[in-house]
Amino acid sequence: METLACNFHSFILNSSNSQTLSSLKFPLHQIHSISSATSLSLRMAHPHSAQSPVIEQQRVIIPNKHGEKLVGLLHETRSKEIVVLCHGFKSTKADRTMVNLALALEKEGISAFRFDFAGNGESEGSFEFGNYLREADDLHAVTQYFWGANRMISAILGHSKGGNVVLLYASKYHDIHTVVNVSGRYDLRKGIEERLGKDFMDRIKKNGFVDIKNKTGSVEFRVTEASLMDRLNIDMREACLKIPGECRVLTVHGSADKVIPVEDALEFAKIIPNHKLHIVEGADHNYTCQQTELASIVLSYLKAALQQD
Repeated sequence: METLACNFHSFILNSSNSQTLSSLKFPLHQIHSISSATSLSLRMAHPHSAQSPVIEQQRVIIPNKHGEKLVGLLHETRSKEIVVLCHGFKSTKADRTMVNLALALEKEGISAFRFDFAGNGESEGSFEFGNYLREADDLHAVTQYFWGANRMISAILGHSKGGNVVLLYASKYHDIHTVVNVSGRYDLRKGIEERLGKDFMDRIKKNGFVDIKNKTGSVEFRVTEASLMDRLNIDMREACLKIPGECRVLTVHGSADKVIPVEDALEFAKIIPNHKLHIVEGADHNYTCQQTELASIVLSYLKAALQQD
């Protein structure tokens, strides 16, 4: 197994007293392809162990309100509480950050569920450029499923676009009291030109869509005018103002993020009432060298929140 050795430090901007972060160390993990079976085995390497323990994960399929099957993996620790993890744009539940956070929670005895939004990964449905509110509804289908199974959703966490989704969820459904936004975007009008090109609006008006191609020239995905407007019509400031005061929100952002600038995190901190901001010094958008630090920050916050509930 490969491990990353990165020196790191960070600073915290709080609306309350800062917590001392516990030290958590775990290596990167290699996830093998998922079979159609109801469970799979994941082997996690421990640097101080001669053997690698086998961790069983449960494959769970949950229908969304459109009848599409959402596929996820439950890291079952037998805890009543579950933390739901939400991936970002064009990503899946197998994203390195999602996997490492789930395993870190599992190590602390906290069950975690990571899943694919509709149109992504193994889940049914068509991929769309926008779908922010629809993905918030997918997340609601997940929370309802576990509440129906007599489990408690202790927190929802999202990375990048997933960070926007968990904030939109908190603004619409006032049933989760702990939310973690990892590198979400404050102004959804920004970042589009970098992905679609400078003349994207003219091309979309002319053709009704823009095809985004990869380096080989193959079409990676299509952006329709409707899906573009779905994103442009979302006002994160307005949404965040609807998040109730009893809902705790942690925003984590890397100071070296070139995809979504750290200034976006500062804007969230200005308007969300019950908010804590943690800037990870030197971290990029995917926390390439700060996976361990990110997990430590998240665990410290979630464990403190569980003690308050």
